[in-house]
Amino acid sequence: MRLVLNVVWVVFGGFWLWLLYLLAGVVACVTIVGIPLGLAAFRIGWFALWPFGRTVVDHPAAGVASTLGNVLWVVFFGWWLALGHVTTAIAQAVTIVGIPLALGNLKLIPVSLFPLGKRIVPVDGGSWSAFGPDLVGPGRTGGSEDLRLR
Repeated sequence: MRLVLNVVWVVFGGFWLWLLYLLAGVVACVTIVGIPLGLAAFRIGWFALWPFGRTVVDHPAAGVASTLGNVLWVVFFGWWLALGHVTTAIAQAVTIVGIPLALGNLKLIPVSLFPLGKRIVPVDGGSWSAFGPDLVGPGRTGGSEDLRLR
């Protein structure tokens, strides 16, 4: 069922949303300061292209830098990407068949507003993000031997 929903999603809105995230990522990467925002845009863009079967969770190592980055993100990119999701959700909800797709778009609004400090993981409990495993920094002991893939 996820495959069917994802294919229908790509055809009826996911592709153009992915293009918006790609554009935001390229614009953000033009400056050195914006590279973390651009990488977040690319990560969320892949999630916006193929969302069913994955979910967004808070990253355990997120801190003040993520919060400051999210403020910059909302000002420059987040509001118009969220507006794109709302517009697409309204267009999809007009038909009964499009209601699951509209709900998927509404699920993407919080992460389109605040993408930093988030991870994309499979719904069935895996820990792989859109680009592979995340490397989480030192754990409770603070030693380098405590680095592990999650």
